[in-house]
Amino acid sequence: MHHCRLHIMGASGSGATTLGRAIANAWSVPHADSDDYFWVPTSPPYTTPRPVPERIGLMRTMFVPRDAWVLSGAINSWAGAVLEECNAVVFLTLDPQERMRRLAARETLRRGGDIDDQATTEFMQWARGYDDPDFTGRSRRAHEDWLASIPQPVLRLDSGRPVAELQDEVLAWQPTLGG
Repeated sequence: MHHCRLHIMGASGSGATTLGRAIANAWSVPHADSDDYFWVPTSPPYTTPRPVPERIGLMRTMFVPRDAWVLSGAINSWAGAVLEECNAVVFLTLDPQERMRRLAARETLRRGGDIDDQATTEFMQWARGYDDPDFTGRSRRAHEDWLASIPQPVLRLDSGRPVAELQDEVLAWQPTLGG
């Protein structure tokens, strides 16, 4: 795959950020993660959402005008104008049990071993809802509906494989680029 404006998305814990960094490094282009734009930096983190116009304004300032970049994270519910600028999308899926195991390990690392606080409990409960078709938050159903509506080519990958294999598959992908 040639350098382009690539969006990598999936459920929380599916590895979109990890793969996004790997692809951006391989291409020597900027990597952006949606959490860096969605959340105001706070301590503890991830407690205060940034207003949508500010998120989009930051994205347009930091990376959107460039010819090539990798954006990881799900933004289809709030940043349609940015997504229109993407050339291609990678959609990661992962067995729900493995995804929740990865999230628990990540949260343990982020919080220094203490994942029994209310914020982490609420986050894990929210993340568990992804595969429930009736869940109103970020969900597989909402992602599938959005993917079916876009003109960009979509590469679907099971992220249970090693990052190096996923990276190689993305780099070998030859989509007809739009946007």
